[in-house]
Amino acid sequence: MTFGSNRARYNNVAELQKYAGIALIIERSGQKMWTHWRYSFPTFLRQTFVEWAGFSIRYSFWAKAYYEQQKAKGKPHNSIIRSLAFKWIRIVFKCWKTNTPYDESTYLTALKSKGSPLLKFAVEREL
Repeated sequence: MTFGSNRARYNNVAELQKYAGIALIIERSGQKMWTHWRYSFPTFLRQTFVEWAGFSIRYSFWAKAYYEQQKAKGKPHNSIIRSLAFKWIRIVFKCWKTNTPYDESTYLTALKSKGSPLLKFAVEREL
């Protein structure tokens, strides 16, 4: 069980992202830097988040806008979906911690109030 009822299980969202295997590992040595997947994580959990992120593109305005924005930058599909899953975990974690249901309009309002370039991109593309 990833979330459960014990809201003190994770101190912050980064712990959950690492546990789920969504957060990449960044390694550095001298002048070089590289990233790779985590080796130890619940495979089913990571796959669940990735598939959920992929399906969210069809049903979530901001998720579709994010996907299209990243695609326009030349990012590959799998990288976009993984980073979208990373974002969804942050959102769901906040909902879980505050015991608040997710509301797309609330999230879009928050993006608008922060002046998110994502919404500007969506308006320009008329998604």
